[in-house]
Amino acid sequence: MKLFSRILLTLSFILLVHAAFSQAKRKVEDLSDEEIATFFERAQSSGMTEAQLEKAAKAQGYTSADIAKMRSRLTQIGDTKTKEKTTTAKSKTSSKRTVSGKLSTKKGTKNTDEEDSEELTMEEEEIDSTQLPKKKIYGANLFNNKKLNFEPDLRIATPVNYTLGPDDELNIDIFGEVMDNYTVTVSPEGTVKILNLSPIYVNGLTVEAASARIVSRLRQLYQGLNRPGSGSSAIITLGNVRSIKVTLVGEVENPGSYTISSLATVFNALYLAGGPNENGSYRSIRVIRNNKVVRTLDLYDFLLKADQKDNIQLKDQDIIRVGDFDSHVELAGEVRRPMVFEAVKGETLKDILRYAGGFTDKAYTYSLTVRRNTSRELKLLNITQDEVATFQPQNGDSISVGKIIERYENRVTVSGAVFRPGVFAIENGLTTVKELIKRAEGPRENAFLNRATISRRKENYDPEMISFDLGKVLRGELADIALHREDSLTVYSLDSLREYQKVSIFGEVNKPGIFEFRAGMKVADIILLAKGFKEAASYAKIELSRRVITHGSDNATNEKIIVKTFDIDGSLNISNEGSQYELKPFDIISIRRSPNYEVQRGVTIEGMVNYPGRYAIPKDDQKIADLIFEAGGLKPEGYLDGAILYRDSTVVGVKLSEILRNPESKNNLLLMENDRLVIPRVLETVKLSGGVQNPIAIAFVEGYSLQDYLDGAGGYTEYADKKNVYVKAPNGISTKRRRFLFFKINPKVLPGSEIVVPEFPTNMKKGMTTAEAVGLSSALVSVALTLTTLINNLTK
Repeated sequence: MKLFSRILLTLSFILLVHAAFSQAKRKVEDLSDEEIATFFERAQSSGMTEAQLEKAAKAQGYTSADIAKMRSRLTQIGDTKTKEKTTTAKSKTSSKRTVSGKLSTKKGTKNTDEEDSEELTMEEEEIDSTQLPKKKIYGANLFNNKKLNFEPDLRIATPVNYTLGPDDELNIDIFGEVMDNYTVTVSPEGTVKILNLSPIYVNGLTVEAASARIVSRLRQLYQGLNRPGSGSSAIITLGNVRSIKVTLVGEVENPGSYTISSLATVFNALYLAGGPNENGSYRSIRVIRNNKVVRTLDLYDFLLKADQKDNIQLKDQDIIRVGDFDSHVELAGEVRRPMVFEAVKGETLKDILRYAGGFTDKAYTYSLTVRRNTSRELKLLNITQDEVATFQPQNGDSISVGKIIERYENRVTVSGAVFRPGVFAIENGLTTVKELIKRAEGPRENAFLNRATISRRKENYDPEMISFDLGKVLRGELADIALHREDSLTVYSLDSLREYQKVSIFGEVNKPGIFEFRAGMKVADIILLAKGFKEAASYAKIELSRRVITHGSDNATNEKIIVKTFDIDGSLNISNEGSQYELKPFDIISIRRSPNYEVQRGVTIEGMVNYPGRYAIPKDDQKIADLIFEAGGLKPEGYLDGAILYRDSTVVGVKLSEILRNPESKNNLLLMENDRLVIPRVLETVKLSGGVQNPIAIAFVEGYSLQDYLDGAGGYTEYADKKNVYVKAPNGISTKRRRFLFFKINPKVLPGSEIVVPEFPTNMKKGMTTAEAVGLSSALVSVALTLTTLINNLTK
């Protein structure tokens, strides 16, 4: 099967190269996998041999190195497709169920679907081994990493030990008094041919030796070439290199023959073949040349030390053999590289740990667990840290490195009211409470020494608490207490054992709020913390409220809060009794507002007055009439009935004519801060809006009635609400038309008024038939007659 695959691969390559190189010349690197697949399909109809295809490619200008790259690309694509098919096959295999035994059948033969269905109902199953996850072998990712390709660098200077062979290309440049250039290729016979000269044999020579031989022959055409005083020189360099064939056998992923560049090394060939397979050795890779082993390669030297001393350059017909691994040892758990490692004879567990990068920071190194396969069953071994350097693992050993326990063997903790709380070590096997407090720099000044606690675990790990008088232990009045591993000593502070103590101040201070209580604090002190008095503050009737704390004892007066009122010197003089009143925790100070303090208030008057502007409100009973008087009275063109008062964005209708005639009128309102009184000029029009035929402004005519103005606007519209017509006076006061029995009482229309005729809502404008309208009118007439009769009876 492998031989057939190799033949198929070679044939595919021939067809591919023919298809690819029959087009315009492109770099092999520029061809995508899809293009190569297309070329492969086109080349399938070609019957040319591999040699013919190579010759055609060279005629297109491609070198042997380009052809080698094309072979490499074809191999990689073939490997990818093979892996995909293998994965698909494994998936299909794992989905099947294999059963043992025979199926009983009735008469007749069941079809395939029925047999499959019956097989799936069987209870016995066999697990496909391909479903199990593969263990990672150290070094395998070197050949599976797509970021690495190990392609030889063809742009480097020619290696000193490079020997020429067929298909190598040489560039001969002659310069000086004579200028010429030749590009020659080594023939299969090992010679190069230069015009008018016999063939020059260079096969097996280094470039330097071949150059000397070629120059010697060129002197037949160019006398004195490369000799002093001749005036002409020649330089011979290596152009395109030839391709060679190497064979990889043994435990490699893709064994076979490969055509590669003559500059390729062992790594290049191994990468093309996919590296060692799961049974292959990474420690013993042999290069065989002319039936002799010329080098043995250990990949661990490269992986661990980047040592490439054995990565030699390959020659034509070299054989690379990857043998079977000798011993596989698995390292799992707390190591830096948990993988399967290959061990060679004589290596110890210390060497394997070095390959794994050593232990992690939390590795349990005191004892390692080894699981070993015997001829009959599994066996466990415990390897101490002293045995690591001498223990030699066997093939199949699985070594597990555990994790250290998350606990301390000699830790004690102190917290609370000490100067240096934290964790400390039990030294010399014993640490006492007194020694621990000393290491923590002693108790703080606010430490509560009457009682401290130790949290401890019993032998059965149940928690317990030990309480003691810390003050007596520190003074030597009680015996010192020995501490155990993981003990936690807590020293409480006085602050932590009581409610947060505070005092508060509110009212006429610049920064009212809550402040921390301090012993000896006076009333003047908290006023200073509150940034002093406001200008409106009253120095009299300062109030202090205080809690009555009895802690459960009887209180004869049954008082809960004590309230004290006193005066204070505004200068906060220490000699003042009120300023020196001492505070207690949770006291509340209230600073009142001075009863005679008032912030300036003002109003604005605008329009037709003699002195418009802003005026102060000197007293609380200031009214509109007073403001007009202060503004120098009205101008002749001032329109009293059009005056409007604006208060807090609201229009207040005022009857200025009545106010000026009778200052005691209820319309003479008290002024409020930021009131704005506007007195306009005399207005000469009347505006009509709403349900009129022609909404318009009409000149005011003395003696005109409401109906006269409505007629001037063309009368009502069809949907006008005639009953609810109202007149909005210039001062903002609206008056609605009224009816008394069958009489209409129309509001007075003043200059600047607006006559508003409401309209029925949209849903009432449409859809009412004539019959409905007549019916509605009849109903209204009936109601009117009923009301008339009722009034007549009441007046009798």
